[in-house]
Amino acid sequence: MAELLLEIFSEEIPARMQAKAEADLRDAMEKALKEAGLKWKLLAACSGPRRLTVSITGLSERSADVKEERKGPKVGAPDKAVEGFLRGAGLSDISEAEVRSDPKKGDFYVAVIETPGRDAKDIIAEAVPAIIRGFHWPKSMRWGTGDLRWVRPLQRITCVLDGAVVPFDVDGIASGNEVEGHRVHGRGPYIVTGWDDYSKQLEGAGHVKLARADRRDVILKGIEAVCKKAGLEWIEDQGLLEEVTGLAEWPVVVLGDMDPDFLSLPPEVIQLSMRTHQKYFAVNDAKTGKLAPHFIVVANIDAADGGKKLAEGNSRVLSARLDDARFFWDLDKAKPLDEMAKKLSTIAFKAELGSLGDKVERVAALAKELAPKVGADPVLAERAARLAKADLVSEMVGEFPELQGVMGRYYALEAGEPAAVADAIRDHYKPQGPSDNVPTDTVGIAVALADKLDTLVGFWAIDEKPTGSKDPFALRRAALGVVRIVLENGVRLPLSEALIEPVLKMPVQKAKVTRRNRVQLIREEVRRGDKSAEEGEEAVFALPSVPEKEPSPEGHWSASENFYLFEQMGTLTEFFADRLKQYLRDQGLRHDLIDATFALRGDDLVLVTRRVEALGAFLGTEDGANLLAGYKRAANILKAEEKKGALPDNLVVDGALIDAGADQEIHLHQTLGQVRHDIEEPLKNEDFEAVMTELAKLREPVDAFFEHVMVNDENAQVRANRLALLADIRDTLHRVADFSQIEG
Repeated sequence: MAELLLEIFSEEIPARMQAKAEADLRDAMEKALKEAGLKWKLLAACSGPRRLTVSITGLSERSADVKEERKGPKVGAPDKAVEGFLRGAGLSDISEAEVRSDPKKGDFYVAVIETPGRDAKDIIAEAVPAIIRGFHWPKSMRWGTGDLRWVRPLQRITCVLDGAVVPFDVDGIASGNEVEGHRVHGRGPYIVTGWDDYSKQLEGAGHVKLARADRRDVILKGIEAVCKKAGLEWIEDQGLLEEVTGLAEWPVVVLGDMDPDFLSLPPEVIQLSMRTHQKYFAVNDAKTGKLAPHFIVVANIDAADGGKKLAEGNSRVLSARLDDARFFWDLDKAKPLDEMAKKLSTIAFKAELGSLGDKVERVAALAKELAPKVGADPVLAERAARLAKADLVSEMVGEFPELQGVMGRYYALEAGEPAAVADAIRDHYKPQGPSDNVPTDTVGIAVALADKLDTLVGFWAIDEKPTGSKDPFALRRAALGVVRIVLENGVRLPLSEALIEPVLKMPVQKAKVTRRNRVQLIREEVRRGDKSAEEGEEAVFALPSVPEKEPSPEGHWSASENFYLFEQMGTLTEFFADRLKQYLRDQGLRHDLIDATFALRGDDLVLVTRRVEALGAFLGTEDGANLLAGYKRAANILKAEEKKGALPDNLVVDGALIDAGADQEIHLHQTLGQVRHDIEEPLKNEDFEAVMTELAKLREPVDAFFEHVMVNDENAQVRANRLALLADIRDTLHRVADFSQIEG
């Protein structure tokens, strides 16, 4: 068994690309060697700032010989068939094939193809150049006069099999057995014969930590040590930790000092400047829990003075950055937020939806409308919405876009705005991802919902919905944000109410539909309601009639004048439903229960969720599982009868026939009547646990009915009556959920 070492050495690989490149190289080697017929015991890979490495132990020295039999045409087949067989089998003449016999099919040709195995050395010499030339990087470059593309200029390829070089050439770079260590502490070169020799020399004299996990561990232990010594606490930043792990081959943790005067800046500004520009970790004072005038830098050099000069240099660079930030801070504080907000009218939001200033006006009006529904002060909600986007024109956010909303909060507090308004300015962008928190203050909830609903309704109005994996305006995140805000705060806001006001605030477009069609569309697509008794069609939404008026001169359908209506609202409600399903599935709830509950066409997200949770708990019991089985049996019988066309349109149970029937039939009919009556009050009070308790009473009568009563009785009237009883079972359960959607 052989041992292979492969190192691809280049100039600095961007930190964010290293981990994936490591995995891609490992997978590519596995695929190439496996396809060539080689086997191995262990294949491992590692990556660093300048190298990708693969080590394989227990590698086959040679691939196995392969013998393949390929069946051909019958003896005496047409010449064309024989010629095709010869070409496919690689034979020059039919005499090279064997003739075999089959008792049923007669004589036929068989080509026996024997492929000798290949030395691992030859396979590797062919596979590695192909892998390098075909390797995918998010961004790559060419250099010199060659055609090879790599993330950075390739400098060396080390490829050693059992101590001997595997000879090949890639764009003028010949493989060898030399490697390079740390640029300062142990450059080398070093001659290597395998992984043990390679790791021993590089991690020793070469001063290179090869594995990402090892470098990360060194950094974490270094941070812990310097913080403990100085009485500090590291502000954990896993993203930055992963980045600096890919920046240093020989990481050394150094504590630096910052001018305490900079602590007058908002802490988020200091931390972001450290993180973004300098790759420093911020620290808190362990006693006060507040930001300390220090920072942690991960160096790629073990300085003789313990990093003193290095820390001083980094401190000077940080001071220059923070001086700029302080200039922006002072400049922005001199401008009232109201003045900043006026500039939003000069910034395009979306051509069809007006400027950012237009959006702010819509959001402010909508936040005022939503505020009472979420328990917020309408005046504060409107004020917060008007100022929420103002910091986008500030100097600080221009330099640090990540601080949008955060800086607005600080500017609002400096201007004496109420804390609820300031916090809502910061929180209205939330949640910005699955790990982000949702707003919890009522004013923040109102503004966040208004902002997201306006965006969603607007882009649906101009028919720019997400398609496939493309979502350039983050509309899926906005819809999921609405779902999370509503559910995690227990906000009772049906979609029918939530979507009406954003529709009314939309700017009037050159609609392709007539006024009469618009009224019809909004009635059908904006507010869910009951099925139309006359047409038998489902009305998704139902709005009161409105007077016929023309659009206002300002270009809006106001609430007092008319509705601005458009075609896309039905698909938007479906979009919300999909996001809710995704959220509930992530919470561990069954997809079929979600579908069963959605079938009732409810649009109160909190109510839907509570119903799903109660249904799941009920079906997890023995009574629930057995009742579901009884429902399925009843529904299947009814479905079979419907296919025959034997069911009347309105099945009604005849009490006289029931009374003359079996005891189990009477008991089921009585229990159904009682349960139908008893679930009405809990359904009205949204007490779904009580509803499920009542449904559990049906389990025993349903089981007994199917065990002792024959539905398909010879008497047609009795049979029809029993089918009506089954329909009662189905309809009673459908008051709670569509049990036909439930698996099991």
